[in-house]
Amino acid sequence: MGMTPVLSIFLFLLLSLSLSSLLAAAANQSKDEETPFVGVNIGTDVSNLFTPEDLVAFLKSQQITHIRLYDADPAILAALAGTGIRVVLCVPNNQLLALGSSNATAVAWVARHVLPFHPSTLISAVAVGDEVPASLPSALPLLLPALRSLSSALSSSSDPPIKLSTPLPFSIILDPFPPSQAFFNQTLASSFLLPLLQFLSDTDSPLMLNLYPYYALMQSRGAIPLDNALFKPLPPSLEEVDPNTLLHYTNVFDAMIDAAYFSMKNLDVTDVPVLITETGWPSNGSRKDEPFATKDDADTYNSNLIKHILDRSGTPLHPEITSSVYIYELFNEDLKPGPVSEGNWGLFYGNGTPVYLLHLAGSGGLLADDTTSRTYCVAAEGADGKALQAALDWACGPGRANCSEIQPGESCYEPNNVRSHASYAFDSYYQEEGKVAGSCYFQGVAMVTTTDPGHGDCIFPGSKQESNITKAGANATQASKAEGCTRFRPRNRRDQGLHILSMITSMMVVVT
Repeated sequence: MGMTPVLSIFLFLLLSLSLSSLLAAAANQSKDEETPFVGVNIGTDVSNLFTPEDLVAFLKSQQITHIRLYDADPAILAALAGTGIRVVLCVPNNQLLALGSSNATAVAWVARHVLPFHPSTLISAVAVGDEVPASLPSALPLLLPALRSLSSALSSSSDPPIKLSTPLPFSIILDPFPPSQAFFNQTLASSFLLPLLQFLSDTDSPLMLNLYPYYALMQSRGAIPLDNALFKPLPPSLEEVDPNTLLHYTNVFDAMIDAAYFSMKNLDVTDVPVLITETGWPSNGSRKDEPFATKDDADTYNSNLIKHILDRSGTPLHPEITSSVYIYELFNEDLKPGPVSEGNWGLFYGNGTPVYLLHLAGSGGLLADDTTSRTYCVAAEGADGKALQAALDWACGPGRANCSEIQPGESCYEPNNVRSHASYAFDSYYQEEGKVAGSCYFQGVAMVTTTDPGHGDCIFPGSKQESNITKAGANATQASKAEGCTRFRPRNRRDQGLHILSMITSMMVVVT
């Protein structure tokens, strides 16, 4: 029996609406992919790691929309479902042999790590290996076969499509300054890099690059000004100029990215964008050997980096292209071996307390910044000890503040002194009262601050209310340790500065 005209019109309209919805979704996805973003790397060498559910709640509270996971933990991937947070998964270096030798292994990897989660959990890319040319050069012949095997496995099973690439160390680029003279390591160019770039071009995937202006500064012996590494404004007389292109460079980050673009251009590749999979700055280090590893410098670098990306500043060579970045890293990984700085690259401690507050006016609340409404009530500087004790007694008594966490054996008991205990009690009362005017006075011995007073496992009430992360979640550890990428640290990041140093004396022409 044929359809009636009314039914035919109804079905036509229904199909049209469905098609329009699909096209709109595809357009939105394309728009999201083209918009520069700031993401974070998440490592799990943390003594007090959040539960997957609390980790996701924390990411949402910090408005983090892009993450790179070194550990493809199925519990974390499941918890991310429906959040809209885009995830880059990692394939460990020790799996390259199996993946590069067998298509069936690639299909099995996709079946285990991708199909159960995507697209409910938005897996935007897979990073195959990590800095393989430096960390595991013997596996280099297997890297491209592994990429191709995974590409084949994903092409028949992933919708929307998932990008494939491999994070490379900046040390593959030789003679990077001035950027116009940069070129890829010739021993890798024809045998590995050119076929890789052709693969990336064919699959519309980015060149993933790990770069650290911090290490360039560390090894420059003063040739690179600190302000240049930190994105601080420079007077025109101190701007560095590429003598071949006359392009002006005001920061090391842009110069390193343009060195990558010039290196690709030397191989006649001009259609592959650069994605920065790692960059950051440590907040603590050895005073003797790592003098620039400070909270102030880490705050300045990461704050200015985020502004640089969100302002879509581009680079001198490509002002129309702004590379997205993943900051290294979300949490201090206190269990990592190596120099002091190795455990101090995080924006947050393991319990969710900010290591420092970023200065991000106009960022829309991204990460823990000083433009949010997060304030705390703490003991005022120079307050009299007896007056503090009296105020502490009132807050925990008639004031009905929750002082349970400053009792012996609890997370905020140490340091056991009146100033620390009073600060916790004052903040408890202040938050309970809704931070109204006068609730942080205590006869003049209290003050309001935007600096999180939490420390170690001690989370102040203001942080608990803002992030909605429970103490139980903050103290929990992952039930199962997933397979993780082998991060070649710290030597490889430091080597970024070593090969730069060899060229630094001929780096730029300084405008006079």
